[in-house]
Amino acid sequence: QVQLVESGGGLVQPGGSLRLSCAASGSIFSRGSMGWFRQAPGKEREFVAAINWSAGSTYYTDSVKGRFTISRDNAKNTMYLQMDSLKPEDTAVYYCVSDQHTTARAMVFMPPNTLDAWGQGTLVTVSS
Repeated sequence: QVQLVESGGGLVQPGGSLRLSCAASGSIFSRGSMGWFRQAPGKEREFVAAINWSAGSTYYTDSVKGRFTISRDNAKNTMYLQMDSLKPEDTAVYYCVSDQHTTARAMVFMPPNTLDAWGQGTLVTVSS
């Protein structure tokens, strides 16, 4: 079982930046993918970004392309989400997810409840 712990959320003004981190521990396999989902108040959880463990291929939802960057440090078993040019509509709880059987490309379309492991979430609030 993989344990995931997010950090880095907080309050930021529109146009500002934040970097989220996701530290993985436990039964970590160097295959599959990791990603970020988010859930705004009153809305369903949605895909944000994903990255493969091996080749490092990345995928983003259209609303964050050009503003968010996903990356990982395999030596540290840590994934990051650099969020720039933040907008009020980015306000949500951000969740880290890991699945050793799913590619990053497939994670774009997977129902969230089918993915292996989730973190507890970290709140990002974009407000002036």
